[in-house]
Amino acid sequence: MRTNKTTLITLAVLATLSFCFLNIKAETRFKKTRYYYEIKVYHLKTQDQINKTEQYLKTAYLPALHRIGISKVGVFKALDNDTTSDKRIYVFIPSASIEAFSKIDEQLFNDGQLKSDGATYLNAAYNEAPYERIETILLKAFTDRPQFSTPLLTSPLTGRVYELRSYESATDYLYRQKVKMFNAGKEVDIFTKLNFNPVFYGEVIAGGRMPNLMYMTTFNNKADRDEHWKQFGDGADWKQLSSLPEYQHTISKADITFLRPTEYSDF
Repeated sequence: MRTNKTTLITLAVLATLSFCFLNIKAETRFKKTRYYYEIKVYHLKTQDQINKTEQYLKTAYLPALHRIGISKVGVFKALDNDTTSDKRIYVFIPSASIEAFSKIDEQLFNDGQLKSDGATYLNAAYNEAPYERIETILLKAFTDRPQFSTPLLTSPLTGRVYELRSYESATDYLYRQKVKMFNAGKEVDIFTKLNFNPVFYGEVIAGGRMPNLMYMTTFNNKADRDEHWKQFGDGADWKQLSSLPEYQHTISKADITFLRPTEYSDF
C-alpha cells in the first residue's frame, strides 16, 4: 500500500513538473514570436488633404483596426510638415504574424462601419483625392526585440519628439552585419540601458530603399532627445562596439525623421 501511495505521489509530482515545463516552454515561445510591422506613409500636399486624411484615420480607420483586434496603432505627423511641400502622416500597424498582416485589408474591406464612417475619404472624386500617394513599408521585428513597446513618457503629447531612423547599407552582407550589431552586438541593449523608450526595431523586408532597417525611439522633448544621444555617443559601450572591425561601413545612408504623435494615436 505504501509503495502504491509513493508511486502515485511521484507520478503526481512528475505530472506537475511536466505541466510547468510545458507552460514555461510555451511562454518562452510566445515571447520570442517576432512581430511584423506595417508603416503607411501618407504623402500630402494641401491642408484640405491633411484634414480629410486625419478625419478618416481618427474616426474610421483606427476604430476599424481596433475592431479586428489590433489594439495599438500609432499615428504620427512629421515635424517639418509646416515647411515642406511633401507633408507626411505615418501610421504604424503591428501584427503578431505574417498571416494576420495578410488578412487586414480583406477584413477592413468587409467592415460596413468603416465604409460608413469613412465615406467622405473612401468615396472621394478622382480629382479631389485626399492624398498624393500612400507608401507602404513592411518590417519584421529584430530577434532580440521581437515585439513593440509603448513609450513611458511624462510630457504632454504636443511636446514629445519621436525619432524614426532608417539605415541603408551598400550591400546585403553589410546590412546583415548592421542587424547583427543591433542583436548579437547588443547595440539595442545600449539604447535600453540609456532609456531611449523605443517603440520598435525592425528589418525592412519590403520597401523602396532596401537593404535597410528602421527603428523608432521616443523622448519627452527635443532637449531630452539631444541629451540621450550625447550620452549614447560619449558612452564607453558605444565607442567599444563601433570600433570593432566587423561593424565598419555598415551604413551607407541614414535618414532621421522627427515625428509627433497625434492626440488619437495609441502610442
